[in-house]
Amino acid sequence: MNAYTRWSAIVVAVLGVVCLVFGIIFIIQASSAEQEIASELQPLEISEVDAKYEEVKTNQTALVRNEEPNIQAGTAAPSPMYNYLTVQRTSLGLARANIGLAGSVRTNGIIDIIIGLSLILAGIGLLKKGQSVA
Repeated sequence: MNAYTRWSAIVVAVLGVVCLVFGIIFIIQASSAEQEIASELQPLEISEVDAKYEEVKTNQTALVRNEEPNIQAGTAAPSPMYNYLTVQRTSLGLARANIGLAGSVRTNGIIDIIIGLSLILAGIGLLKKGQSVA
């Protein structure tokens, strides 16, 4: 077995271990983020965020159609309900984005684990192939 093949196999296996570790870290962080989001959204459940956002969006859009011309003309100030729905829509939009980001991090973690295991197996395969040739 030449030294180049052995070192290549070791490097590939080490990169696999690194990917595996990062994948595990990503999954742990995603779970932690989802728990944090869930606690901040109480009493609303994570599964209810999209429906609530669409409800608020519909109500806020209808209110904007009625109030916005007067607000833009400077003849009226936004109503308390207008402000409330705008803030609620923004907050729910941010919550949706954070939920999506946590899901993306979890998916990246799963992909990293798969890549890491593949690289570890490739490194072991290179080592065995190099030993069988020698």
